[in-house]
Amino acid sequence: MEVTFGEYIKHLRKDKGLTLIQLAVQLDLDSTNLSKMENNKRQFDEKKLDKLSMIFNLELEKLKTEYFGDQFAKIMMQHNCSKQTLLAAEEKVHYLKYKQDNKQNNNNEK
Repeated sequence: MEVTFGEYIKHLRKDKGLTLIQLAVQLDLDSTNLSKMENNKRQFDEKKLDKLSMIFNLELEKLKTEYFGDQFAKIMMQHNCSKQTLLAAEEKVHYLKYKQDNKQNNNNEK
């Protein structure tokens, strides 16, 4: 998706016909803070992703993809990283999962 996570929340909110205050109440947030999140001046709290998924009836994995994709993009932009950085990160994820699976298998054998 070619929007920031804040813009995504704003889009979801408007599509559902919710005011900023209504969504803020449902998320247990101050409306000023939610406005800052929607306008990319403050980071959304990842602990609230579950609530957000329930409010908008979205799969949590879809929200995680949008949220963490946004976080990765911001870090890459901040450090002027190339697209190659994403490929390296993907390789590292595969490696870490492999190590985690092996560790679990070794623990199960004990």
